[in-house]
Amino acid sequence: MNGHRRILFLMIFLLALHLFLIFPGFFSPYDFSGQNRHLPFAPPSRLHFLDVAGTFHPRPFVYDWRESMGNPGGAYEEDHTRMYPVRFLKSGSPYSIIWGWRGNLHLFGVDEPGRIFLFGTDDFGRDEFSRMLYGGRISLLAGLLGACIALFVGGLLGIISGFYGKWVDATVMRVLELFLALPWLYLLFAVRAVLPLRIKTTDVFLLLVGVMGLVGWARPARIVRGIVLSVRERNFVLAARAMGASDLHILRRHVVPQTISTMLTMAALLIPQFILAEVTLSFLGLGVGEPIPSWGNLLAELQRYSVLTSYWWMYLPAIALVALFLAYHMTSVALQERTVMVNL
Repeated sequence: MNGHRRILFLMIFLLALHLFLIFPGFFSPYDFSGQNRHLPFAPPSRLHFLDVAGTFHPRPFVYDWRESMGNPGGAYEEDHTRMYPVRFLKSGSPYSIIWGWRGNLHLFGVDEPGRIFLFGTDDFGRDEFSRMLYGGRISLLAGLLGACIALFVGGLLGIISGFYGKWVDATVMRVLELFLALPWLYLLFAVRAVLPLRIKTTDVFLLLVGVMGLVGWARPARIVRGIVLSVRERNFVLAARAMGASDLHILRRHVVPQTISTMLTMAALLIPQFILAEVTLSFLGLGVGEPIPSWGNLLAELQRYSVLTSYWWMYLPAIALVALFLAYHMTSVALQERTVMVNL
């Protein structure tokens, strides 16, 4: 697979993954807060095509979980007295789509009173698959918004600094060095520590995203500044200036387009960093808190030794996180290779 096709494939994969996480209501069978108190830490549901009598069914189905009679106290076994076929495009619990629009159509589900838990349940009997999708939206939006803020501020200051130079460049560089010296993760800890414990989840989310973006602008600014310093001395820029082109025209037509590929590469690097920052804070109880899920507070369940050793499905958010990071890493590598080839 050549570089162009690999980048296209990775972009399509990331776009599909983002749509999957940004619109979790349709893809998840239940609301993230729905509880089944009689099924704490139920294992993932098993999809069947053969019933206990050996009859083949073309539509997959599941059995309900019930407490094991031979091993009570947390162990489960399937209740074979009734099967529940998996139905696609099924109506279920309502959810918010965007801008107040609501829907109740889910990609799959089973008829009541049956339940389908693809990734098992937590200690409150909440569906882990639904919570992982909703939590992925929170963590992913934190990464996307934080990266957008950092790239906008860093790109703008880097372009201004590199293009105008002199005292403007010196001022921006001194501020940049200060922000590079700041340990931004510890700064996030400090900002969250001074906030009251009881604060709206949306306020905590927006504040953390804003701090991550404003603190993370320094590295993009330094890289963009270096590109602009090189571009402004090239012949086509000097020719445009000699013909009387304005600074705005030169920036818009000649300088800014030269930074776009690098900005895309930096976006693929920054987004997983900011996702990891949100996950870390939520894991430590300083970010998004219950009942709103994020991958950080889903993984926080693993701080309990009994969960860590007994319920393997509670690790699945970590696997999803690693898969997302690998996809972004491969995309950044492909974009960087493409940029080098174009420059050559």
